[in-house]
Amino acid sequence: MFKKLKEIKDVLLGGEIVVADTSGYPSKEDFYIDDSIQSQSSGDVFDVLSLCQNKEIKCLDCGHVRLIDVMPRICPVGNTADFAIVQAARVSYGDGTKTVNEDRGLIRYLMRHSHTTPFEMVEFKFHCKMPIFVSRQWIRHRTSSVNEYSGRYSIMKDNFYYPEIQDIRKQSMHNKQGSEDFMSSTCAEEFLNNLNEICQTAYNYYEKNIENGMTREQARMILPVNLYTEWYWKIDLHNLFHFLALRCDSHAQKEIRVFADAILELITPIVPVAVEAWNDYHPMRQALKLTSLEIDVIKSSLHGKKVENLKTLNSREKQEWIQKAERLGLEVK
Repeated sequence: MFKKLKEIKDVLLGGEIVVADTSGYPSKEDFYIDDSIQSQSSGDVFDVLSLCQNKEIKCLDCGHVRLIDVMPRICPVGNTADFAIVQAARVSYGDGTKTVNEDRGLIRYLMRHSHTTPFEMVEFKFHCKMPIFVSRQWIRHRTSSVNEYSGRYSIMKDNFYYPEIQDIRKQSMHNKQGSEDFMSSTCAEEFLNNLNEICQTAYNYYEKNIENGMTREQARMILPVNLYTEWYWKIDLHNLFHFLALRCDSHAQKEIRVFADAILELITPIVPVAVEAWNDYHPMRQALKLTSLEIDVIKSSLHGKKVENLKTLNSREKQEWIQKAERLGLEVK
């Protein structure tokens, strides 16, 4: 079932992965890959992380998102990590589809019909540095693995987030958790001056208490939430898409949206077909979800109207549109 892959060090670019040569475990020369990878690539594989040319994106004034690792790390030449999605899906159908074009069609079908499990076969690990108030929103996405910098074990760094003067916003009058428009330059400048003074006073007192012997776990209580923290964050693609749908949205707070946008930029070259399908079919991206009441309005207003078929070569998707059009009281030409 398995075939041996020789000279793994030539595939893992730059020595970024180290396979331990420990007794009882495979050495680099004994590294194995699945038959399906070997057969698709005629033995030629590569490090999929090499598809991401820029593995770190700066966010805010001192933050960043850095792509550390991806699973699968080794992919057949001519493929991306998208292949792991169809590889998992095909286990239900035997050999199934074979070509890259058929792979794209299958991934789009899976996304369109919310078959989410195959997308969980791709995982990403990031190193992220963000203000604490951003991390508190971020951690609400619980289906992931997180290991954060500890203020109990380590001294918190004198590193605070200070927004640009043009980024100080007014409270929205229509959304209790949102913002709109901007504060006057006078008010914004006053806020930033006070913020800087408060942060430096708080950090100096934090350091003083540490020097006086206070435990770190209590001394940190005085530090404001615009202090930077950092963590390693691992998440599968299905749950990452959910995170991105919410946090890339225009209604998300700007300070977390810049991190979500950076993550999307980092993963796109790794799973381009899955990202394309997500953009096309997710209701918080370019698609639209209709309620039964909305469907009734369309049916009563446009009943019998003739509409064009989809501009796609995918016959299955065209047939699905015909069925949807019928539900809307429309007739496809």
